[in-house]
Order: sequence, then C-alpha cells, then structure tokens
Amino acid sequence: MYDALLLVSFGGPEGPDDVIPFLENVTRGRNIPRERLAEVGGHYAHFGGISPINDQNRALLAALRADFAANDLELPIYWGNRNWAPYISDALADMAADGVRRALAFVTSAYASYSGCRRYRENLAAAAAEVGPDAPQLDKIRHYFNHPGFVEPMVRRTVAAVEQLPAAVRAGAHLVFTTHSIPLAQMETSGPDGGAYVVQHRETAGLVADALAVATGTTHPWQLVYQSRSGPPTQRWLGPDVADHLEELHRAGASAAVLVPIGFVSDHVEVLWDLDVEALNRAAELGLPAVRAGTVGTDPQFVAMVRELVLERVGQAAQRSLGALGASHDVCPADCCPNPRGPRPAVAQASAG
Repeated sequence: MYDALLLVSFGGPEGPDDVIPFLENVTRGRNIPRERLAEVGGHYAHFGGISPINDQNRALLAALRADFAANDLELPIYWGNRNWAPYISDALADMAADGVRRALAFVTSAYASYSGCRRYRENLAAAAAEVGPDAPQLDKIRHYFNHPGFVEPMVRRTVAAVEQLPAAVRAGAHLVFTTHSIPLAQMETSGPDGGAYVVQHRETAGLVADALAVATGTTHPWQLVYQSRSGPPTQRWLGPDVADHLEELHRAGASAAVLVPIGFVSDHVEVLWDLDVEALNRAAELGLPAVRAGTVGTDPQFVAMVRELVLERVGQAAQRSLGALGASHDVCPADCCPNPRGPRPAVAQASAG
C-alpha cells in the first residue's frame, strides 16, 4: 500500500544566524513582538545558537533505517520539518522525484491537539500543494501516547532518574510529569478531541507512575504540569507551570521531585532550557532535591514501535496500547483538533489523528 515513510518533526536552528529566522517561521501570523523573539533566541544562544533537535532527528532517522533493514521492511524513509530545513516540501519533492506515490507520515508528537496534530496535517497538505500533482498522498500514523513502545522506555528512564536521588529522599519523591502548555482556547472547542490533550497526557502519566511503583515497590504522588508557554499574559494557557508546582511541593514539605518530560520525544531546547536550566535551578534555589528523567530519543523499543505502527496500518500487526483509552483512531474526524484562530487550508486526507 505504501512506497515510503516520512519522518515529520518541528525542526530547529543549526547556527546563530538561523535563530531569529527560525523563530519567525515558528511564530508567523501570530504578531509576536520582536523583543519576545530576541528573548527566546537567548535560550538558543545559551546552547551556542544551535538546537539539538535536527541532530536528534538524524539519529532517529538512522536508527529507523537500521531497524527496518534488520527486520526486512523494505520501505525508504525520508525526513522533513515544519519550521526549518529540511522542510516538509523539500522531502516531498525528493519523494516525488523518486517515484513515491503514497507514503505514511510519522510525526514526533504523540498526543492530540491543534499544534501537535492538525497543524502538522495542514503543513503536509500545504507542502503537497507546493510540490504539485506529483506529490505523494500522505497518511499520518496514529497517536502513540499509550503505546508500550513509548510508555515503557519512559518508565525505565523514570526509574533511572529516581535512582539518581539521594537514598534518603527517594521514597518521598514526587513525580512531576511535564508537557508543553497550550492556550485554553485549544481546549474549548466543539470537536471530539477538544480535551484529549490533557486526557491523553494524564493516561500516560498514570501508566508511568503505576509501572514505576511496580518496578521500585514504592508509590510516588504525581502531578501533570506544563512548561514553555509563549503567549501574552492576557491569554489563558494550561497550568500549573512547572516552576510554580516546584514551589508548591517545597511549601508542602516534599522530600524531592523527579521531572518526567512525557510531552517530548527528544532532549531539545525546550527540555534543556525549561527543565534543566530554569526548573532545576529553581529547585536548587528552594533547596528541593530534583532530577530530570530522559526522553525516549532513539531507544530501541521506541524505534521498533514506529515499525510496528507501520505494519499495524497495513494489517500486518495487531494494535497495541496500554491503559483505558485504547488505541487512537487511524483517520481523524473532520472537526477534531480545530484551529482556535479559525479555518485554515485543507488538511492531508485520510490522516490519522
């Protein structure tokens, strides 16, 4: 049924001169002041003006190609980004030139939301229109927030993080599950996935916390919190913020905190800056012992999950999921994850949600 797989990600700057143009791509149409772009650009400057996300995508691309080859899945894999080179349109042009007519798209966003799903589908449709009639048809692989290949590597990383804490504070450590905040306007929609972003994250958090209790013999309190909000103060976003929650834990007498970034699949700048710099520094100021768990990255089980989802889509593997929500749908309802700012160009057809 398919000629190729397209790895789709956010993209990031690969040098200081790229930072502001990259941020302009990210915020286009949102009237973000230039001063705010410069402020966020400072986060990238802290890391030499380079986001690690593109190198992380290259590593994932290499791992996927090796896994497919080792398991006799003869499917070429391409890579395209939403906000920086290689752009999705570049990848589709290469695919068209290679004769690809129909492809699956795997997006490095595990959950339902406008920014994490529908916007990518809009990007895929816009890129296909730019390439023209020879562009391949694209079907987006379903969400994988509760797939064992995503959850179980996060459990292992959380176990390892707890073990980094001093032994005297481990038993009383609180789990702080983090993800990207989004405007409440994205939650106050009529579509069937209007509230799925929070529901799905809470399921993943609960699955990791329960598995951790089994693995360590200790039940840890947990909370889902948010990071990386970027809108004006007048705009309502999901909370509580991770730093505010750390302060609350300190006031409540928690012995320690473990930050678990379930909303991300790699250690890119938002993880490194918002958690490793800002959140952990705030915890240190409070005198609250804190560590951060790693993201799934190129964990072999996560890489194998992508292959499994490809085979599932063509009927050669059974659906797998953990928890009560079950496997996500393969094809998005027409009105799911709508854009809170109003209608946008057509989305990729027959895309998973």
